[in-house]
Amino acid sequence: MATYLITGVAGFIGSHLAEALLERGDAVRGFDNLSTGKMENVPRGVDFVLGDLADAEAVAKVCVGVDGILHEGALPSVPRSVKEPRPSHDANLEGTFNLLEGARAVGVKRVLYAASSSAYGNQPGFPRVETMKPEPIAPYPVQKLAGELYMQSYARVYGMETVCLRYFNIFGPRQAVDSPYSGVVAKWARQMLAGEQPVMQGDGEQSRDFTYIANAVRANLLALDVDAERVSGRVFNVACGERYSLKRLYAVLAGLTGYGGEPMVAERRSGDVDMSLADVSAAREAFGYEVEVGFEEGLRRTVEWVKSRF
Repeated sequence: MATYLITGVAGFIGSHLAEALLERGDAVRGFDNLSTGKMENVPRGVDFVLGDLADAEAVAKVCVGVDGILHEGALPSVPRSVKEPRPSHDANLEGTFNLLEGARAVGVKRVLYAASSSAYGNQPGFPRVETMKPEPIAPYPVQKLAGELYMQSYARVYGMETVCLRYFNIFGPRQAVDSPYSGVVAKWARQMLAGEQPVMQGDGEQSRDFTYIANAVRANLLALDVDAERVSGRVFNVACGERYSLKRLYAVLAGLTGYGGEPMVAERRSGDVDMSLADVSAAREAFGYEVEVGFEEGLRRTVEWVKSRF
């Protein structure tokens, strides 16, 4: 039985990873400051430690005795980083550096890093391939990209097995539904079920490679277990390899929730990209990644979860 540390364990993705690791018989230590996560998300059986990634001493302490780390802790959201860049910088960049130093000090073997597809920016060329030159726009993707570079540096300089997984629009149960920075799937599902008019920023033609949480969890588990020579120091897209417009998302969610209204149209958000679509062949070849849950089935599961919250 291995012991894994998950930063951001009380958050959306971190809590699902903890659940999956516990189910397969591993021990999980969780680290979170609860600024955006919730204790109700933390599965029973997790050795939970309350702490902040900005606290280098606390981070170093929590790294002791673990076999690997899944670094999900971050202050997410492009709009949040545009409005308040410093808190995002402190959490996303300083926190990642503290984690790497804590892991290096005690000889942690492998670190998986939650990277972001926003690193690609609005450059031409689809689907996105990991060999493309990143062109991040807003502070958040800049911070996440810098974290990738730190991960790669620690692999090359210190021999740490670091793996960066670029998530593409992950959605599913436990994603925040009530924050101004909530993902669009969770926010719209809640609003439609409550009979509130959702807001569509822009004309709705923007498209995303929406990826259900089970696919991201599977990618992490595979990348955690595969031989180091196949993944260490590398970056991989984690997505479905398909794109759907916001208009299509709205229509499917309306059907699932029984909502009959039209969206309120608002101005596009600063820093948003027009389109995202991933090539996932590198992850498939390196560690056998395959999509397990598609777009519409993922939306159905998510709506059912949101319904259970009412």
